Amino acid sequence: MFIAIVMTGLDQDMMQKNLTCKTLKDAQKNMEVFSIVLIFVNLIFLAMGALLYMYGTSKGLIAMEEGKLLMQDASGTMVAGGTDKLFPFLALGHLPVWVGSLFVIGLIAAAYSSADSALTALTTSFCVDILDFEKKTAMGNRRQTRTLVHLGFSVLLFIVILGFYMIDDTAVIAMIFTVAGYTYGPLLGLFSFGLFTNMRPIDRWVPVVCLIAPLVSFGLNFLADGWFGFSILLVNGGLTFLGLLLLSIGFPQEELDEI
Repeated sequence: MFIAIVMTGLDQDMMQKNLTCKTLKDAQKNMEVFSIVLIFVNLIFLAMGALLYMYGTSKGLIAMEEGKLLMQDASGTMVAGGTDKLFPFLALGHLPVWVGSLFVIGLIAAAYSSADSALTALTTSFCVDILDFEKKTAMGNRRQTRTLVHLGFSVLLFIVILGFYMIDDTAVIAMIFTVAGYTYGPLLGLFSFGLFTNMRPIDRWVPVVCLIAPLVSFGLNFLADGWFGFSILLVNGGLTFLGLLLLSIGFPQEELDEI
């Protein structure tokens, strides 16, 4: 549940769609419709995965053994393969050519769509929140600055993709949720702190808390041999909340504007 909250409700890439609505009512309607549509989209993907697995099993192309997916190679031997490889394995090697073509086209379209929206969100967030784009950058330099930031994040995204490819020790979706536990934890803590308290922490120390919390969470999960699993998100958010609370206690709230 908390993964869904932070990856949807607290994500710039997702919420910027609502920010473009003219009125609050339109934004609420957009969220309601989007939520309903998303249910059916997820069901379609789940059904497609189940059907692919059933097809591969019926043809003797894949099998499950001790929780691992086995796929038949060119020599007919069953070798271990990740679940992420099931779709391309069947679409490109054991289904008609037109199915494989649709798979490649769909993959490219999805990749470009996701990368485009993610890069736009990252560029906007970095320029506005980190560089204080509107106040500190002259009008003539804004386009150049935005372009450089966009290119920088493009390179960073490429490096991250290569990193995921090199690690390749688990399903991509599981890795995404694991990484989200560390990256979205501070967002969950910040949101909870602002929602449930009226306290105001010292602004300049907030980024420090948001950096320390994921590091401490990673250390705890490492020492616990991964016992927390996806729940590390709650630990991360809780540590962020606690850090913000400590930054607020003992400091007169009316004087924080001057600090």
